[in-house]
Formats: sequence, C-alpha cells, structure tokens
Amino acid sequence: MQKVLAAAGIGSRRRGEELIAEGRVRVDGVVVREQGRRVNPETAVIEVDGERVVTRTGLVHLALNKPRGVLSTMSDDRGRPSIADLLTEFGAGLFHVGRLDAESEGLLLVTNDGELAHRLTHPSYAVPKTYLVEVSGPLRREVPRQLRTGVELEDGRAQADSVRVVDQANGRVMLEIVIHEGRNRIVRRMLAEVGYPVHRLVRVSLGAVALGTLRSGRARHLTRHEIGALYRDVGL
Repeated sequence: MQKVLAAAGIGSRRRGEELIAEGRVRVDGVVVREQGRRVNPETAVIEVDGERVVTRTGLVHLALNKPRGVLSTMSDDRGRPSIADLLTEFGAGLFHVGRLDAESEGLLLVTNDGELAHRLTHPSYAVPKTYLVEVSGPLRREVPRQLRTGVELEDGRAQADSVRVVDQANGRVMLEIVIHEGRNRIVRRMLAEVGYPVHRLVRVSLGAVALGTLRSGRARHLTRHEIGALYRDVGL
C-alpha cells in the first residue's frame, strides 16, 4: 500500500505509513490501518481524506490552453493546425475531452482515461464550465437574466447557470458565463440569439480545473487534487 501511494504522488512511503496509521486511507470504501497491505493499483479504488487517488499506471491527464485558430482534433487530413501539434512531448494514445471550436480558445482537457472522459462529456453529470466572453456593448440590462432563464435554439432550450459582467470599456463588454451543457458552440449560439455575436471566447475552467496562468499553446499535467475532484464530480 505504501508503495502504491508513493507512486501516485502522495509522498514518501513513510508519509503513506503515517496516513494509514491515522485512518485517512480507504480501499474500496473501507478504512485501512494495516501497514504493508497488498493492493492491486489497477483495480483498487483508493481514497485519501475522501479524495480518489488515481493509481492505475499509464494514465495521463493534461490541461491544454488551446490557441485560437487551432482545431480540437488529434489529426486533420487537410493539414490544418491541431492540438496534436502541441502535445508531441506527451506521447501517443491521447484524446481530447469535448472540444472548443477553432475560433475559441482556452482550457481543453486531454487524456487517455476513457472512463473519466466519457463521464465528463455525458450530459447527466453536468460538470460546470466557465467562459470569458467578449461582445460589443452596450449590454442591455435584461440580457444576463435572459441567458439564465434560457433561450430557444434550433436544437432545444439552453440556459446559463450564472452570468455576470466582468468589465466594460471602449465599446466592449466582458462577460463571465458558467454553463454545464456541452452542445456544439452553445455559448456562441446563445449570445447570438439575444443579439450579441461573440468577438472572443475563452474557456477558463472545467469543474475544479482552472486555466490559471498556463500560457497559450502549452499543456501541463493535472495535479492529483484536480484529478480527484474530477473523479468525484462524475462519481468515480
């Protein structure tokens, strides 16, 4: 057990022993206090302080800051720039979780964790996504309420979880919009429906994972806390 915890990034084996002794480790839902217990990291569900620890070997979980003009695809038969061009150092077998259209930018999750990816994109789990969106001003007072109440689109009603004005200057308005849907170009279509075509759209968070200071075109490994939070959000 100590070896598995250390390999998962919890700390040294000694730290693992301390966590076990303190009753902070659960295996398959049961608190473990036995030092040296053998576990299979490929199948056991291990939690520390109630947070899932991913122990399966070979799994990769990345946050990518997708630039504008780059396709959310791992290949393109027309030779256009794609996110695969930005991920060569991380090896093969990766795929993106959901997508951003070519003109949008910001946070995109990339992984080889099929079960997590499936659940993150399934509408029943409703993982929130936060966007910063720039439109032309002035903004009509009723627009945030309209977006929260919901607007009718050609493929059904869509509504934001929250909308707030972040900034207004030089004829432009910056909105922060939180939405849990994943339909294609949903934020752009909602704003167009209320009369505000989008000039720029940046996804800044997905669940517990935030874009932060990650530079455009760069990727980073998710922390174990971010991975644990995503697992919790989708019931894994």
